Amino acid sequence: MRVLIADKFEQSGQDGLLAIGCEVSYQPDLKEDALVAAIREIAPDALVVRSTKVTEEMMEAGALKLIVRAGAGYNTIDVAAASGRGIYVSNCPGKNSIAVAELAFALILALDRKVADNVIQLREGVWNKKEFSKARGLYGRTLGLIGVGKIGQEMIPRARAFGMPVIAWSRSLTPERASALGVEFRESPQEVAREADVLSVHLALKPETRSLVGADVFNSMKDGASFINTSRGEVVDQAALVQAMKTRGIRAGLDVYAAEPAGATGEFTDEIAREENLYGTHHIGASTEQAQEAIAAETVRIIQTFKETGRVPNVVNVAQRTPATHMLVVRHRDRPGVLASVLEAIRTAGINVQEMENIIFEGSEAAVARINLEAAPQAETLERLRAENTDIIELNLINL
Repeated sequence: MRVLIADKFEQSGQDGLLAIGCEVSYQPDLKEDALVAAIREIAPDALVVRSTKVTEEMMEAGALKLIVRAGAGYNTIDVAAASGRGIYVSNCPGKNSIAVAELAFALILALDRKVADNVIQLREGVWNKKEFSKARGLYGRTLGLIGVGKIGQEMIPRARAFGMPVIAWSRSLTPERASALGVEFRESPQEVAREADVLSVHLALKPETRSLVGADVFNSMKDGASFINTSRGEVVDQAALVQAMKTRGIRAGLDVYAAEPAGATGEFTDEIAREENLYGTHHIGASTEQAQEAIAAETVRIIQTFKETGRVPNVVNVAQRTPATHMLVVRHRDRPGVLASVLEAIRTAGINVQEMENIIFEGSEAAVARINLEAAPQAETLERLRAENTDIIELNLINL
């Protein structure tokens, strides 16, 4: 299997891919047209990326079978284009959760103690204990979480260690689940914002979460509260955030932004960088040695599983529900041509197969095939199958 790695990737991951018999091309600086050309030339089976955008043009340039995002999100990959070409898209969820939660708390502490301003003035030769002795402190302050996935859950024990009660909202969070996590459930992001002294966002970027944190959320926050975003810049209405920073004294600790440079270095001209109430980092939440080693190991596991079994761990673009309306269950003797005759009858009837599996019983004498269909075959078709193929033991049609 040929693997093209088009982003920075740990040496342990490269060694792991070589160890399982992959041909590895490591070209971490490939972008845009150069990546299209490399895919055309190398013809990789699998492409590994981190922040590099993967476009439809890149998929058309070769015969990719698998794209692995060596990280948690996958918004930089044209998943719809991949799905249309039968290309698996996978990611490495949860492997950077601790790293991101650590940075989120670093930003919380830095905002409270004005750490960056302390450092800047010391370097300028200024001693200003009078100004910097005005921290509020975290103990007893309420942490509000918007999103309680793997990273959001890592925030909870860290908040507990600082003596911060936690309230939370997430699209899938229930009062019962909140109780199990040791947090208080709230019905909406606005309710969380209204009560929180520190509001921290941990949402995956999806169509339904884009700009979810907007003016209604910021208008609900307490004056002078802290806002943290280490998830994706696009889940926040950045213009509304800037307005809240200007008019409400909201202090923001951000690792992600609405418009980030495409590369690892470059100019950053976003107006939010000039805001006095901003403490910002350079989208480095997952960038710890521990997290990157874990992600590299998971990437190797995904590719090895695909290479050896054809299955893809953590796949994100396989349909959770197909248009299938009926399941044809075929109990049959394990003989050549049995399923071919069934599928030929289905094809002749003009019915599309959505999913199928064939389970072999011990001894390999008999099997059961389950075939999900987009419509029901006529009774005559099933009767003909039963009559013409003596290796079919039983046919059943089940409504889905």
